[in-house]
Amino acid sequence: MSPPRFGVAGIAGRMGRLLAEEVRSSGAVLAGGTDRPERQAAIATDIAFHPDIAALAAASDVVIDFTHASAVIPPAAALAAAGTGWVLGTTGLSVTDETAVCEAAARIPVVFAPNFSPGVNLVLALARRMAAALPAEEYDAEIVEMHHRQKVDAPSGTALGLGRAVAEGRGVTLEGNTESGRDGHTGARRTGAIGFAALRGGQVVGEHTLLFAGASEHIALTHRAFDRRVFASGAVRAARWVAGRPAGLYSMADVLGIAAEA
Repeated sequence: MSPPRFGVAGIAGRMGRLLAEEVRSSGAVLAGGTDRPERQAAIATDIAFHPDIAALAAASDVVIDFTHASAVIPPAAALAAAGTGWVLGTTGLSVTDETAVCEAAARIPVVFAPNFSPGVNLVLALARRMAAALPAEEYDAEIVEMHHRQKVDAPSGTALGLGRAVAEGRGVTLEGNTESGRDGHTGARRTGAIGFAALRGGQVVGEHTLLFAGASEHIALTHRAFDRRVFASGAVRAARWVAGRPAGLYSMADVLGIAAEA
């Protein structure tokens, strides 16, 4: 059996270069990537650059995409048209963007995750189970995240993923129970709210803490990423898993085999 062919959108970026290295070290074929012409000099000259996402889709079995929320809709259409799998790690998506991802998943296999670290996804599974066991009336849920100063979206996609895990465990929606951006006289904390605090500074790869604060005890789940390579290796693992699967919207929990337990 021939090795799978993986393409990388935004291959000349910081994550793109790591993804290219991880694809090659995994034994898969690096089908090349896309990026702006002015950034192509930053990457090895033996990598094939494709003129657009449609050309990359045609050359790949799966495309790995960690680009930008503003660039999600064109790949959704191009990959669906080509029948190419999609591993999507872009965060900060709008409702319209998420709709485009879901529409693509009706035609191709898509792994969409806010974070591809195995550790973070285990924390998400634990968060869901803990939220189900700890009554919202007795335990306040607060999520604190910190990232590098260049990050443009807040809260982070992983923080929102933690919030959704807590909401699912409690049998509610995150949208109706979010509390963030406290400033000034905000009044008392709402019972059952899921709080968010976002910190930015330096070159922090990613730190997330979920705190359940009760009157008599506090329980904290913390994950710290020290190297972005953990996200790249997780994404390549997802690409190997999703290659050849039926159309559908999958999560990293599916890749790790923990979805049924989450």
